[in-house]
Amino acid sequence: MDYYAGLDVSLELTSVCIVDKDGKIIRETKVASEPAALAALFAGLGLPLTRIGLEASPLSEWLHEGLTAAGHEVVLLETRHVKAALSAMTVKTDRKDARGIAQLLRMGWFRPVHRKTQAAQEVRTLLTARKLLLGKMIDVELSIRGLLRGFGLKVGPTTKPKFAGRIRELIAGQAMLEAVIEPLLRCREVLRAEFAGLHKQLLATVRGNEVCRRLMTAPGVGPVAALTFTTAIDEPTRFSSSRAVGAHLGLTPRKYQSGETDVTGGISKAGDAMARTALYDAAVALLYKARPSALKAWALAVARRRGAKRALVALAR
Repeated sequence: MDYYAGLDVSLELTSVCIVDKDGKIIRETKVASEPAALAALFAGLGLPLTRIGLEASPLSEWLHEGLTAAGHEVVLLETRHVKAALSAMTVKTDRKDARGIAQLLRMGWFRPVHRKTQAAQEVRTLLTARKLLLGKMIDVELSIRGLLRGFGLKVGPTTKPKFAGRIRELIAGQAMLEAVIEPLLRCREVLRAEFAGLHKQLLATVRGNEVCRRLMTAPGVGPVAALTFTTAIDEPTRFSSSRAVGAHLGLTPRKYQSGETDVTGGISKAGDAMARTALYDAAVALLYKARPSALKAWALAVARRRGAKRALVALAR
């Protein structure tokens, strides 16, 4: 007989529900959200589990890897599909979510999600940390500008290396402002230094990646865009055609058709937001900064017919 296990994962505990091929609940319990604890539970049951399923999340990837190593067939379920399928429940609990996931596995009403390789996860961590430091550094700079503006001190256009000097020039001789702004400037310098270190690691990773170097031969594509795209795709063989990549990254139009209604909307914005943003930034660089090329000429023609915004999205796709 076939048995299916649905897992609803939280930080500390995971709700487990096991059903048979007829949908009858065989076992329900909660265990620690650890691969070893889950593997021990399934081994102790002595049931031939056909499939184990859990929603895609950062913690789920770790559990997926551990349970797969223990010899189980494990699938990550698309979060939006699970949410839509379970939305009819008037009472939502972890126990009911685990039941719902188990039933979805049994009936085959699910869409599996690709689990990134270890190398892709590590590089994505580097990209995320670099982006975080950059964002915090910009936040500090904007906050300093805003604080000084209240005293009529306008920073104006400046460069990153000259920013601190410009600020100190404005607040010179004002003891209160110096006491408040200097800690922010020191914080900014620390963020700049750590950001530079992560960016150096990123460049070293790109230099050692043949695919990234090849992608960077395309106009407008820099190291960040190339590395972000490769980690998003991870394993190209999982796509049936190159056209499927645009839809996977949310760069194709939404569609709603029912009866006499047929509406084509903007892009779906599904999938990897970081990769979609990187491709859009690369499109902006290609359209407005890169040297003339066949791709740029095509995008300019689209811009003349449909407008610059549509041309940038089309170029990103």
